Amino acid sequence: MLNKTVTGEPCALVSSIQHYTIHDGPGIRTAVFFTGCTMRCIWCSNPETIEPYQRLGVYPARCLSKHKCGYCIEACPLDGAPIEFDDEGVLSALKMEKECSDCLKCSEVCPPRAIKLWGEQMTIPELIKIVESDRNFYDRSGGGVTLNGGEVMLQWEFSEMLLKECKKAGIHTCVETALHCPQEHMEAVYNHTDLVISDIKHMDSETHKKYTGVGNELVLSNLKKTVSLGKKLVIRTPVVPGYNGDERSIRAIAAFIRDELQGEIIAWQLLPFRKLGTEKYESLMLSYPMDDYTPPERSEWESELTRLAAMIKDEYGLPAEAGTGGDLSS
Repeated sequence: MLNKTVTGEPCALVSSIQHYTIHDGPGIRTAVFFTGCTMRCIWCSNPETIEPYQRLGVYPARCLSKHKCGYCIEACPLDGAPIEFDDEGVLSALKMEKECSDCLKCSEVCPPRAIKLWGEQMTIPELIKIVESDRNFYDRSGGGVTLNGGEVMLQWEFSEMLLKECKKAGIHTCVETALHCPQEHMEAVYNHTDLVISDIKHMDSETHKKYTGVGNELVLSNLKKTVSLGKKLVIRTPVVPGYNGDERSIRAIAAFIRDELQGEIIAWQLLPFRKLGTEKYESLMLSYPMDDYTPPERSEWESELTRLAAMIKDEYGLPAEAGTGGDLSS
């Protein structure tokens, strides 16, 4: 359902905006991260984008203490009840009450941002203004705007309208999506999309469900539809040892891309799993699902991804590469 402001203007819940990114499509780009996701991948590095609502993160190391500051307590309509402090008066936790969803004043008044609001309602004019501010970088590098998440397709109506405005302004558009969504939502967003980036995480649906929360049938069906619509497509696979890092799993994905997608992709990027976002999990008072996992050394995973990419190119004739450094401008 399309969200609207109190004045009736379409809006979306945006987690963050990254400028000058070079890993989310061709050239230098502005990436808009939407809040809300249809999957629960255990290796997710953006936990603040998972739930489709605003959340408050706490960063105790930034807190000045309630004795030296105390602005959060003064601003709280609940007399600071949701906010917890340690014995030294330093912020330790924040347990959001039902009333907090319509308030969030503590995050607004915190000088050192020890309380951070994840998720901001933004309108199309607000986002276009931000995107336009980076136009010089797009023009010089062949870049543009990328809608990311979370999951773009959860806010598909707003995404379609935003992308339409970007195309009117002559800005290259890209969406990064897991494609676990109704086909009609996907097609509506595609109306104004130049490039699609999507994952194939595993070819076995039960394994896919075990580690992401959903099966892969809808994802694979939407990927085939994406190709049939003639959309430029980049496939990414987060290569996670113990999940899909074995050669058999990679070969199964390669066979699907070659046979079911007719090899009609710009690139297949093999991405290493790294422990990222742990601080954000802590700020949200969530346990990191892969906390006990120790990833291999960089030299080890770099050589293995390079080997797999070479094997895919040689045996399957697909444009595979290790990492995100390839040219996506074709």
